[in-house]
Amino acid sequence: MALKALIFDFDGTLAETERDGHRVAYNQAFTDLGLSWHWSVEHYGELLAIAGGKERIAHFVATEDPPRPEGDTSRFAERIHERKAARFEERAAALPLRPGVARLVSEAKNAGLKLAVATTAREGGVRAVLSHAPEMLAAFDIIAAGDVVSRKKPAPDIFTFALGALGVAANEALAFEDSALGLAAALAAGVETIVTPSIYSRNESFSGARVVLTSLGDPAERCEALSGSDPPGGLVTVSYLRTLLR
Repeated sequence: MALKALIFDFDGTLAETERDGHRVAYNQAFTDLGLSWHWSVEHYGELLAIAGGKERIAHFVATEDPPRPEGDTSRFAERIHERKAARFEERAAALPLRPGVARLVSEAKNAGLKLAVATTAREGGVRAVLSHAPEMLAAFDIIAAGDVVSRKKPAPDIFTFALGALGVAANEALAFEDSALGLAAALAAGVETIVTPSIYSRNESFSGARVVLTSLGDPAERCEALSGSDPPGGLVTVSYLRTLLR
């Protein structure tokens, strides 16, 4: 089957956004709203097992019962999430793309492939990070983000939505993920997946991935395969990706 589309996760895949982006923005939002909460680097890594920002806050409240105002937990989570989103967008310019991302996206676009982002993150945050590389933002045909689907990863819904919007079949696309949660979602949608582990996910199991790589590779920072075949010259190219599609 011919390769027609690439579908990228956002957080941890296109950019290392979690530790120094979202986590810091959450802590700023907590302070802004008069909360004594603070998520350390380690604690936030544990919370990433829950997909979706509002869902993560609700899980934290339900399991750890931190001091908070009385009232509707879901509305309070939404308020925190809105404030956190604003704080995250303020930090977007300080979150560089991962090695090889801009190079591969440009090559894929020039090769006529369709491109999508499929993420549980808010669209505004995605656009904020990509906007400091305008050619990157313009390269994507769709950004499927946030609450465009009701079920978050590891449910396959966001990938199924992206495939439909692009007009391609699952076996005509490749997905790029950084986490076991995202990998499970892509595989459940029937999409072969390349994993580039991020800071938080490097110790996870990626059973079922087509290949696991240190990154997508740039001339100054070549990538290596942690599982599967090494890309020629340490660079993930469209030609290499075509060999991965079964």
